Amino acid sequence: MTHLDLELPEHIFSALRLPPAEFVREMRIAAALQWYGERRISQEKAAEIAGQSRAEFIDELRYRKGAAIQVDQAELEAELADD
Repeated sequence: MTHLDLELPEHIFSALRLPPAEFVREMRIAAALQWYGERRISQEKAAEIAGQSRAEFIDELRYRKGAAIQVDQAELEAELADD
């Protein structure tokens, strides 16, 4: 596993009212949600980045009002046409 060091000003933690470990957890989830929402990564990969199971990530999407299923109109029409 790769380890990353990130330098942040100390006041960031107090501004967000999060201890460093919780801040890191939130950053991982936020990144995963953002990249998944942009359709850059799969749900499975997003869950891995977030440090969660896929079910936990789906719950996180629901909690943060994100779309668990990403299908646009063209994809839906193509899927329906194949039946």
